[in-house]
Parts: sequence; structure tokens; C-alpha cells
Amino acid sequence: MRTVLLQTDIAWGNVDENIRRVEQLMAENDETTVGSLFVLPEMWATGFCVEPRGMAEAEESSAALAWMQATARSRDCALSGSLAIRAADGTYRNRHYFVTPSDTTYYDKRHLFTHGHEDKHFTAGQQAVVARWQGLRLLLQTCYDLRFPVFCRYGRAGEYNAIIYVANWPEKRQEQWDMLLRARAIENQCCVVAVNRVGSDPSCQYGGGSVIIDPLGRTMAACPDGASRVSADMNAADIAKYRERFRVLDDRDICSQ
Repeated sequence: MRTVLLQTDIAWGNVDENIRRVEQLMAENDETTVGSLFVLPEMWATGFCVEPRGMAEAEESSAALAWMQATARSRDCALSGSLAIRAADGTYRNRHYFVTPSDTTYYDKRHLFTHGHEDKHFTAGQQAVVARWQGLRLLLQTCYDLRFPVFCRYGRAGEYNAIIYVANWPEKRQEQWDMLLRARAIENQCCVVAVNRVGSDPSCQYGGGSVIIDPLGRTMAACPDGASRVSADMNAADIAKYRERFRVLDDRDICSQ
């Protein structure tokens, strides 16, 4: 499956402009997109807003979500990325959507970033979610989740071939981002698809570092500095063969908590 990383510079609070920027990146060096997966950063339409009032869209009328759904249909592809939304029950969610031409799946961020007070305004999700596309099973994760390996552990979080991390991860903690992504790939014998933003918001500077990593921790594709896109192909059969040859997962710890 062709996987395309869209590393964007997010315009603060401007949904229309951010849609335009994503469309521009998608159009660069455009290739056949049928069956591809396009991955966007966390809160790609607004920036990381820990105070969602006035920024988050109502889910039922979200222009950003509607754009994801329309684009998936028109390009016959899948898109993954999170949005700040107000759910039908009135709660705010950092909701990671996985959109295909016929279906919309979502995962609500489990580990809210308490250091930045995200937990004061958003409601955490509780369940791990695995999306399916082109024969791959993809565990959806969001930014701060990267620091909590038990929650995403293969077997506990479900069977999957790859983990998708979408993020607004600050440049000052870039080294941890790089190391933790490789750890998650190696320990779960899976591919890791990770998209971080670039640019700045009122609180932080962001350095990107978007990457696709194979089950051995090797880089398959990496975005250069700035707003950019790269792609690589992931194959479920290749991942299964590696797991079969080197059966580390058979000896993993099984945790109930």
C-alpha cells in the first residue's frame, strides 16, 4: 500500500487555509492515488488548541471532516489525521479520523497532554482502534500516546501491521520523538507511520521529523525540513514473514491493565 506523509505548516485557527495547504501538498509530484493512504498531522485544520472554544468545529458540520470524506471519495483513497471537534454530546474530542471512500472510523486520543492542560478541556477516549485499508490493519494513535507503550502493545491493542502516529510534537523534544518511534516499531514488530507538523503556533516551534519506519527500526521514508511530502509502500505479507521468522511477539508480556 502506498503511504504518503503530508508534513504541513498549520495556519493557526484557519480551517480553509489549512485545507488549501493540504491540497497543494497532495498535488505536488502527484502520482496515481487510487488505494493510497494520505496521513496528516494532529489537529491539522486548526493547530494544537488546548482551549477548543472558538476553534473546534461541531462534528456534524465540520468543514475539515467533510473535506476528508469528499477527498477520499474523489481520489478513491484513504486519509488519516486528527481534528479538534465538539461531539454530539457536547464534549470536546481530539479525534483521529481514518476516512475511506465508504467509511469513517475514529479514535479519541487516550492520553491527553496534561503538561499542556489538554485534559482541562478535552475528554479522553478509552479504547484502542484498528482501522483497515488495502489489506493492512492500522492502529490509530495521537501524539502524546507515543510515550505509553502498554496501551499500544501488539496483542493488547489488537492485531495490527502498522501504527499511525499523528502529532504536534515540539521541536525541543525532537530527539525523544525520533527514538520513541523506532522503539514502538521494533518492540511491536510493525511499521510505524508518523506525521508531525512544522512551523509554529502561539506556544511552540515544530520541527517535523515525519517518517515511515519498518519493523527493524529502519527508515523507509522521511520528510525533509519544512512543509513536504514523501511516500513509501507497506506490505502486510512482508511484515507477517518477518514476524514468522523472528517470533519475538510470542514471548511478550500480557498485561490486563
